Amino acid sequence: MTPTPRPIRLYRGLILAFRLFSIAVVLAVAYPLIGDRPRLRLKQRYSRKILRTLAIGIAGDGEAWAPGCLVVANHVSWLDILALNAVHPVAFVSKAEVREWPLVGWIAAKVDTVFLRRGSRGHAKIVNGEIDALLDGGKTVAIFPEGTTTDGTHLLGFHAALLQPAVETGHPIQPVALSYHHADGSRCLAPAYVGETTLLQSFTAVLACRSMLVRVRTLPAIDPQNAGRRELARAARAAIAAKLGFHDISAVQSPVPLPGARYDSVA
Repeated sequence: MTPTPRPIRLYRGLILAFRLFSIAVVLAVAYPLIGDRPRLRLKQRYSRKILRTLAIGIAGDGEAWAPGCLVVANHVSWLDILALNAVHPVAFVSKAEVREWPLVGWIAAKVDTVFLRRGSRGHAKIVNGEIDALLDGGKTVAIFPEGTTTDGTHLLGFHAALLQPAVETGHPIQPVALSYHHADGSRCLAPAYVGETTLLQSFTAVLACRSMLVRVRTLPAIDPQNAGRRELARAARAAIAAKLGFHDISAVQSPVPLPGARYDSVA
């Protein structure tokens, strides 16, 4: 694919910086004064604007998400958060380090992000309690149970511990399959934020793409009643793997150790 000309990349970068600044202003001034529904609309609107700025289209399909469900999605990129919010605004579970990112961490904290300290099972219990409260409050929460990102060409095993709130509260688990594509429909690897790739390198690769499409495909919800969290994790992974076309065992790999995860989910 022919890369985006440098002047257009620079223009997109400047527009994105402006978008982030305007989001920060709205969060600081207006966000505390409005209710939950206007907040969700703002989150969705700004996510769509940022994706448009990056020349990323969205194709969503499948069933509507039930209020207060626990969204379980595969994890490819930092763009996943924008893609999910653009379809249906949600709260996220993120690694605690994100809170320290300049501006982005502050924005994340303002929009119902739950931060999980890496490698702490005790803190995971606290996080589960926060997720419980969000679900019971009718809010949708999204987790990435692979525990890290992939390049989108395979699926890791799902860690099960963060599915526990759905087990305890009875709220449905909503599997969602995410994938990125070029205009010709082929898989796009530019968004991948994996391995030794830095956030800046991933962002630069996204800017270099003339355009791409993110597909957000919703699968039938899973009822957590009378099932353990590991069984639920396996069922959600199997559904997402099938939707992504990963039918052979080589495309569905074992989970990686959590201490090195970008977004932790403890087994």
